[in-house]
Amino acid sequence: MTLVIEPVGAQERARGLAAASTALRRGELVVLPTDWMYGLAADAFSARGTEALRAAKGRPDLVVPVMVPSAATVAGIAVVGPTARVLMRDFWPGGLTLLLPAQPTLAWTLSDDRGRVAVRMPLHPLALDLLARTGPLGVVAAAAGQPQDGPSVLAAVGPAAAVLLDAGPLPPGPSSAVVDLCGPEPRLVRPGPLDVVALREACPDLVIPAHGTAGIAP
Repeated sequence: MTLVIEPVGAQERARGLAAASTALRRGELVVLPTDWMYGLAADAFSARGTEALRAAKGRPDLVVPVMVPSAATVAGIAVVGPTARVLMRDFWPGGLTLLLPAQPTLAWTLSDDRGRVAVRMPLHPLALDLLARTGPLGVVAAAAGQPQDGPSVLAAVGPAAAVLLDAGPLPPGPSSAVVDLCGPEPRLVRPGPLDVVALREACPDLVIPAHGTAGIAP
């Protein structure tokens, strides 16, 4: 049975963060607000947690994006170059996911078959507070296409989550922008909510394809 906590006051917020952190350390799943949607999260370094995450989504081959509490955290999980540092400085926290080369020594299963990891720092303060306690989390959309409120998300994930941090209805919005920094030149994979002109100003050599691709969320 999922423990539902509405962190409306300081005491309940502390209780929710403690319960979620404990569940994640045990390899269980937690639902948390990100920006415009709720995410289903696991400890990024827990094999049990990431396997449970893929099982909950019915996708054993699912590539799981990683959320981090700060830009400083990223160097521990990915190779960070000058362009990544500029983009993180200008657009984090917020709706920008970076595809980066994963650190080859990591004992985890969150990089894709090309050795890339999708990394983002979310905007929601509750997500940032939880990440500050736990470190990187693997996070996928909890209930894509459903209303983004606690009861709807709980109905969608069923018993898969040990804890739901119910922050109420989230405002509608698009999935994050995605920039791939693993090739010879930066490439915009998905524009998301960000102004392409602003992205180009921060990254002048950004390649913007005529038709982007999707598939990485939230």
